[in-house]
Amino acid sequence: MKVCYIAKVTGTVQGVYFRASAQNQAIDLSLSGYAHNQDDGSVEVMVCGDNDNVQQMLKWLEQGPEEADVEAVEITPTNPKDINHFSIG
Repeated sequence: MKVCYIAKVTGTVQGVYFRASAQNQAIDLSLSGYAHNQDDGSVEVMVCGDNDNVQQMLKWLEQGPEEADVEAVEITPTNPKDINHFSIG
């Protein structure tokens, strides 16, 4: 079953390869979605795909790449999106 979540990741998450690392992780887990920097310094990540893989990705977001310092992750379910890639912006 395909599921979709939007996560708002706060902390030191911009300028630390967070989006590129998230993209690599998502591709490894066969997930689609995006990772976008927000004006408030957070990163918004949408992940869609198989529930088990999405849960692994959401867990990864709590740590992020080595350079990041994640303070919080707010997770909101959303309707599955018909996209088949993971973009960064």
